Amino acid sequence: MPTAKAEQAARTRQKVLLAAAEVFDETGYEKASVSQIVQRAGLTLGALYFHFGSKQGLAEALMNAQPTTIEPHLTSTGLQRLVDITLVWADRMKRDPVLRAGVRLATEQGSHGMNDATSFEDWRKLMRGHLDVARSSGEIRDGVDTDQLARFVVGACTGMQLYSHLATRRADLMERVCDMWDLLLPSVASPAVLQAIHVGPTRVPAR
Repeated sequence: MPTAKAEQAARTRQKVLLAAAEVFDETGYEKASVSQIVQRAGLTLGALYFHFGSKQGLAEALMNAQPTTIEPHLTSTGLQRLVDITLVWADRMKRDPVLRAGVRLATEQGSHGMNDATSFEDWRKLMRGHLDVARSSGEIRDGVDTDQLARFVVGACTGMQLYSHLATRRADLMERVCDMWDLLLPSVASPAVLQAIHVGPTRVPAR
């Protein structure tokens, strides 16, 4: 059972992470300062450096936290789980600063001297795992490379959110994700399960 001190440390860490997410989401990495972040969090610089070590450490934590903002909300399995991950992701990109900051930092990292594909690889591995479950259940067509499909979905979602952000401030991101699956599912899902896979905003759990 966590001690009171450990619980307090976890709350402090989360406050710093949320404040950093809001600042990074609003200003980007270069313009964000640790002073802004601790002021937003109502904490000290010491708390930030204790938990994350540096501004870059904060950025890395946010980039790598992306899947944890999605997975706990889902109960589906296999191919439906993969579809649901992208739908919940599209929904939360409009309102979750931790997810938005992680995505922004990951896609803009070259501009501030970072070159870390960990967050993209984590998404690929996560999706590959659900696709392998789908394959073992007979949900995937013969000849479909699950790792190739996982890489494609990660890349497609990365590009879609950039395009959607510039065009509509992500107002149409859900529609774009649904379009992707409408085009993709007939090529990858086995005929027996194709009609059972549901795509659309109704798949997003109620908040």
